[in-house]
Amino acid sequence: MNANSRYRSTGEPQLDKAVQRWLSWDKNPSTRAQVEALLAEGHLEDLRTRLCSRMSFGTAGLRAPMPGYSRINDLTVIQSTQGLHSYLSRCFPDLRSRGVVVGFDTRGQEESGCSSRRLAKLTAAVMLSRDVPVHLFSTFVPTPYVPFAVRKLGAAAGVMITASHNPKEDGYKVYWCSGAQICSPHDREVLCCVEEQLEPWSSSCWDEGLAETSSLRTDPLAPMNHCYMEELTSLCFHRDLNRRCPLKFVHSSFHGVGHDYVQEAFRTFGFTPPIPVPEQKDPDPNFSSVSCPNPEEGQPVLELSLLLAEKEGAPVVLATDPDADRLAVAEKADGCGWKVFTGNELAALLGWWMFSNWKDAHPDPAEVRKVYMLATTVSSKILQTLARAEGFNFEETLPGFKWIGTRIQELTQAGRTVLFSFEESIGFLCGSCLLDKDGVSSAAVVAEMASFLHSRNLTLKQQLDNIYQAYGYHLAKTSYVICKDPPTIKSIFNRIRNFGGQGSYPKTCSGVQIVHVRDVTTGYDSSQPDLRSVLPVMRSSHMITFTLQNGLVATLRTSGTEPKIKCYAEYCAAPGDSDVTRLEEELRRFVAALLDEFLEPEKNKLTRRHL
Repeated sequence: MNANSRYRSTGEPQLDKAVQRWLSWDKNPSTRAQVEALLAEGHLEDLRTRLCSRMSFGTAGLRAPMPGYSRINDLTVIQSTQGLHSYLSRCFPDLRSRGVVVGFDTRGQEESGCSSRRLAKLTAAVMLSRDVPVHLFSTFVPTPYVPFAVRKLGAAAGVMITASHNPKEDGYKVYWCSGAQICSPHDREVLCCVEEQLEPWSSSCWDEGLAETSSLRTDPLAPMNHCYMEELTSLCFHRDLNRRCPLKFVHSSFHGVGHDYVQEAFRTFGFTPPIPVPEQKDPDPNFSSVSCPNPEEGQPVLELSLLLAEKEGAPVVLATDPDADRLAVAEKADGCGWKVFTGNELAALLGWWMFSNWKDAHPDPAEVRKVYMLATTVSSKILQTLARAEGFNFEETLPGFKWIGTRIQELTQAGRTVLFSFEESIGFLCGSCLLDKDGVSSAAVVAEMASFLHSRNLTLKQQLDNIYQAYGYHLAKTSYVICKDPPTIKSIFNRIRNFGGQGSYPKTCSGVQIVHVRDVTTGYDSSQPDLRSVLPVMRSSHMITFTLQNGLVATLRTSGTEPKIKCYAEYCAAPGDSDVTRLEEELRRFVAALLDEFLEPEKNKLTRRHL
């Protein structure tokens, strides 16, 4: 900084420039004050972390707390939207007629000047300042509503301001014109456009009022909600039965956006709406009743839901995460206690349900060849097993619903029918009315499935056991090790890729033959005739999958956000092999052996954890 600046120099030219730019560009008093305080107190490492790097797209979104260029805040949202506008202008000559969709969840406090609503208005302001129409939802909506609206309105793109079930800071999630989350190469190109023009274009970009006064701003809430609920009927197969359903359901929206929408979805299906958990029904960005706002954590965070269900005599509990794109389900177990289903178990039930109802409506056996189901590669192989037995098609994608959504779009354009898709972290999509996971529609579908099974004197758990008896038990286990040293991680995966000599992967694990190895980091797949992976190469992280002769499948994968190597393992047993205790023990021993043989935790000073 120059001598005339009232801010002292850090002694680092790059950092000085970054600080000077921030204080020159940021018009939010709160984030400016935080940077000024860090500078005054000499917290240079914190300033470097915040100001000398930028966010990158993870799950099609930018996500981190504020302030700083590596955080979500007013300035970085403006910069990101400017970059998005520039890229969209290159791709869509008709951008000014297409427009963009913008939605937001319930995060942040209005009075503090930081909220999802505010950031959504700033996103809209940037587009409006360049005469791009903005379809800005007037109130909070489930995340799936944004990709749904993008498709229905023919918009060029969509932006959802949401942190999902993560801590309460916001995230910036982008959808392409197809309604799928953006992936390569669009994500890289948008970031390049962001870097090209970091300074806010004009004061209009900071004008929240534009989102209220501009004639180019429309509110898609009413028509999109009506259209969404109307299309939801395509997933309802037994409305008359639902109207007579004696089951009660409890629903928690986890202090998020889901309450009103799940209530309406139930009415659309003919059900009496579920009983809401009163402490968690209304939006609360502080998540006052839960230590962790993620229903994937299971029974500990579902405590209020289960207590209410016991009181009301409701055998099924449904919980949507704060932005309502994920769904957790619990069922009263025989005798006492509750069964909280994993994402993989729910996928087995939903896959069976969607195919059974499709099959009833399509008696021509030839039609099954055009039917598909999708799952991410770290999810259960149960859909693959169903597909092989029933004759429909199954495909895997890379982890993340952005890959699933993109593939659904390709398949539907080719005249194929995608019945069901999922990722193991309780993300489900029934049908293909939109191209992202959807907790609202999934909640209604699970309720109908439970109602139908109840009419046949079956529970969800009993039907899950029936599926596993018919197609083989699929038992999954997830573990991870912590490693905070990137060179060690690199060394571990180099060793795996050269286990038996240069370019030779392991041949056995725990004495069992490895029949296939797929390494999407390098693009290698031993199961393919040309040894090239069908999945896209993903060089930014390590991910290797091993398929063993005894039905075990395991994937070792580095985390993009945490210092972890994760292990996703599954035992795919043969039909009729119902000795679950033995299968679980074999799976446990295999996971332990895989970690010992391939990761060498003690030698590499890794910390073991189990999920």
